[in-house]
Amino acid sequence: QVQLVESGGGLVQAGGSLRLSCAASGRTFSRSDMGWFRQAPGKEREFVATISASGRSTRYADSVKGRFTISRDNARNTVYLQMNSLKPEDTAGYYCAAGSYYLSSNGKDYDYWGQGTQVAVSS
Repeated sequence: QVQLVESGGGLVQAGGSLRLSCAASGRTFSRSDMGWFRQAPGKEREFVATISASGRSTRYADSVKGRFTISRDNARNTVYLQMNSLKPEDTAGYYCAAGSYYLSSNGKDYDYWGQGTQVAVSS
């Protein structure tokens, strides 16, 4: 079992930066691929980024490639999402998830989810 708690959301102006954190509890964190997803009001949940259990491989949605960076610290059981050059369209609830599928962009492949942290980007 893995429990996930996100933090770091907030209100930022367009062009600004935020770093989201996801703290995990449970023994399987270091063996889990971790993903970030987001969901804006009235829209479906969408994939943002994922990182392999080792941290050596990553994958990004085209909409965030070059602006967002996912990383993890297995010693601290934490995964991060550094978000730069934020745009109003990045406004959403951001959720981290843990799963066993390699670099999956499909939310159905993730077994555990956090409660989310809100990000709002003003123009």
